[in-house]
Amino acid sequence: MIMAEKKTTFALVTGASQGLGRYIAMELAKKGYNLILVALPNENIQQVASQVKALAVEAIYYETDLTNKENVLALTEWVNQNFEVSVLINNAGKGGTQSFQNCNADYIDSIIQLNITAPALIIHQLLPNLKKQESAYILNVSSMASFSPIGYKTVYPASKRFVQHFSRGLYQELKETNVFVSVVHPGPMKTNKDVSQRIERQGSLGRIGLLSPEKAAKICINRLFKKDSLILLGWANHLNWLLMAIIPIWIKLPLLTTAVRRELKPSVQ
Repeated sequence: MIMAEKKTTFALVTGASQGLGRYIAMELAKKGYNLILVALPNENIQQVASQVKALAVEAIYYETDLTNKENVLALTEWVNQNFEVSVLINNAGKGGTQSFQNCNADYIDSIIQLNITAPALIIHQLLPNLKKQESAYILNVSSMASFSPIGYKTVYPASKRFVQHFSRGLYQELKETNVFVSVVHPGPMKTNKDVSQRIERQGSLGRIGLLSPEKAAKICINRLFKKDSLILLGWANHLNWLLMAIIPIWIKLPLLTTAVRRELKPSVQ
């Protein structure tokens, strides 16, 4: 096996303990990148770090809750003081399916803080570090849900729409610099037991474009380094993107909402 050349700089991946983030970290390690792995406390991030180290690169983990602004600033200050960063993957995110009226304020706030505030602040604070490198890459993880509003998700697709627009605008702003910005729009992925159950409850519509996190991660990293500024995963998600663009909102909104409503437990429907 031909080993990738070991890098002197680091790649930082948020939400690295499971799912897409975990496999993105592994793909970057295979390319010789040292890793800074960020995850919530008690999510067994040490195991991912051990797997990364087995690929002959450095792996440092940092446990924190990115829904707290002070935690985000503490993380980025620590990174800037100790590491040269050439790749930033903003993968940490939160979704869920609930009636907006019945969900609590903390649920709404945590989605906004993790999906919107955290990636924007992380990039803002790490951008001087990234600009010091010979070349640097930012990948923000949005969602296919960003292409339409959806009832019973409400806040989540709106937050991922922010990620899409923010990333596209930042790509244009940094186009003449050494920092390349991309955004990926994953479709359904069975990243954990809860997500897998919700996908299954949606029926066949919810499984369109379904990919494993391993395959999605490979596509993400390959397309990022090919400098694709908007990444869709697989032919089915390309078709979904086209359909989202041409189907009128008065048709797709109730259709998607009906599918998503099936994720709710019968007792709260």
